[in-house]
Amino acid sequence: MNVALSSQQNARDEAYALPLDKLDPANADRFQNDTIWPYFERLRREDPVHYTAESAYGPYWSITKWNDIMAVDTNHAVFSSADGIVLSTLESIVENEKIRGPRDRNAGGFISMDPPHHGPKRKSVTPAVAPDNLARMAPQVRERAGLILDQLPIGEEFDWVDKVSKELTAMTLATLFDFPFEDRRKLTYWSDMFTNAPGHGPARSWQHKKEAADECFGAFNDLWNARVNAEPGFDMISMLAHSPATRAMDPREYQGHVVLLIIGGNDTTRNTISGSVYALNKFPDQYARLRADPELITSMVSETIRWQTPLAHMRRTALADFELGGKRIRKDDKVVMWYVSGNRDEDVIQNPNAYLIDRERPRQHLSFGFGIHRCVGNRVAELQLQIIWEEIMKRFPEIRVVGEPTRTHSSFVKGYETLPVIIPARA
Repeated sequence: MNVALSSQQNARDEAYALPLDKLDPANADRFQNDTIWPYFERLRREDPVHYTAESAYGPYWSITKWNDIMAVDTNHAVFSSADGIVLSTLESIVENEKIRGPRDRNAGGFISMDPPHHGPKRKSVTPAVAPDNLARMAPQVRERAGLILDQLPIGEEFDWVDKVSKELTAMTLATLFDFPFEDRRKLTYWSDMFTNAPGHGPARSWQHKKEAADECFGAFNDLWNARVNAEPGFDMISMLAHSPATRAMDPREYQGHVVLLIIGGNDTTRNTISGSVYALNKFPDQYARLRADPELITSMVSETIRWQTPLAHMRRTALADFELGGKRIRKDDKVVMWYVSGNRDEDVIQNPNAYLIDRERPRQHLSFGFGIHRCVGNRVAELQLQIIWEEIMKRFPEIRVVGEPTRTHSSFVKGYETLPVIIPARA
């Protein structure tokens, strides 16, 4: 038995041996070593609305099946985003308060707001990702994708995450912000600093994270000051600066919007680009089908977004007692919707663990969320994935994964730090 199969079998044995009340699906180590699957499988079968009483995150509920996730995600009257949308460790809550002061309801951007405040704030930036603006962006994204791919080495091992996934998303995000293009990889760095705990990714300590946050907010304060005194533009900072709903917001709220847009524009797309290469190598019959019929790129993109699930969860807080799946969720309880589990729900998706690029309903997935908080940039993500694969297929008969990826140590961002590949030849 190879190492990967042995690791998965050990994880399965442990997942089913644990007393159910001790099962904590948010263990970041398991996400990093890709052994999460049997834990969620067991919860879907035995306890789909599951309470973890003790964890590094404090007590919380896990919602693991599709229909239950939908029930929470679409019920913003009971399940609030205002106390945060990520399951944070108790340590990180304390340390982040040292960095930014006590948390307030403006600190997370519009995704951490409930109606009636959420809608107008969200609408302030939606023109940047509206169909007409995306149509204007598409030729530029395609040109940049081509330049990135044409510079890749042939016959030599390199890191796909660094050379392609990070670079394309940084270019697109810089355009959406009208951020200095030569500094675009700062956006990637700041995103990694916001989402990684000390000792993981680039973050060395909480002080290091504070220094990065200060640098980021200083740069975006300069952008705000430049845009608020200029004519309205098509970039997101200009839209925030000139929208009646956001132009008078306080600095904490602006910082929350910046963090949200940087992470949302960076992590999801870059990890799905990497995930597509990994998945096609893991399922070589699907890669052969794609090579035989490039028209399958569109459905392949959606299947990758489901199979990868680049953000594993979203959190809510109960505003009132609520019964779900025969369980009584109490007011103020933390409730975690595990999109990564819902996307593998056998009762909704046929053969969910397989990667099938010609599914009948490829857009049937939870990865962008549902309800009022559905991902505002979902079409930007799909556009980048569609274009990069159209350009890949023109150039390379094969991208060969030559080693297991290094995965992100996080129960929120389900991604890749590195992915070693070789491109044997050009088309």
